[in-house]
Amino acid sequence: RVQLVESGGGSVEAGGSLRLSCAASGSGYSANCMGWFRQAPGQEREGVAAIATHSTNTYYADSVKGRFTVSQDVAKDTVYLQMNSLKAEDTGMYYCAGVYRPGGSCHRAEFTYWGQGTQVTVSS
Repeated sequence: RVQLVESGGGSVEAGGSLRLSCAASGSGYSANCMGWFRQAPGQEREGVAAIATHSTNTYYADSVKGRFTVSQDVAKDTVYLQMNSLKAEDTGMYYCAGVYRPGGSCHRAEFTYWGQGTQVTVSS
């Protein structure tokens, strides 16, 4: 059974930083595109960042460009989301997700595996 487990969420003041981690485990896990999503109360889930694990190409939502960085540790099957200069509007539940895509691109990916989420709260 494939599992994605997020950690690293918490409460921080505006301008602060957090680093989220997403550890993958389970037999048969073969995702080559990993994404981070977030959902604020009453709002739809939105994509934040993604990384193509073989090419290390990265993708970011405009709202987080220059502030968030997605990275990976292949040996640990772990993906990270470094979040700097946090704003109140970054508050939400953050989820990681994975999918295997022929060709390895994350463009327009529909994700297969999902974690349970980790809460990020930014106070202004």
